Amino acid sequence: MYSKEEQEIVDYIEKGNPTSVENLEEEKKRFKEIFEANFTKRKPVNLRLLESDLAEIKRRALSEGIPYQTLIGSIIHKYLNGTLVQK
Repeated sequence: MYSKEEQEIVDYIEKGNPTSVENLEEEKKRFKEIFEANFTKRKPVNLRLLESDLAEIKRRALSEGIPYQTLIGSIIHKYLNGTLVQK
């Protein structure tokens, strides 16, 4: 499932006629710098959870083969982007 912005990009590529920018290398460098400045910084936080919730998160993370902190971060990220869906 794509976020709204991601879906707009997919639609543009699939339905439009995308063209390259004149200064592609400069643009790639600019966007890389923007990404690194805004999306790669991690901030440690303290979080109090019910022991049973933490145990379940650890169990699910293990079944996915990822660290439980990564799973928690992914859940929060998906929630904030509106892409977290319940079954």
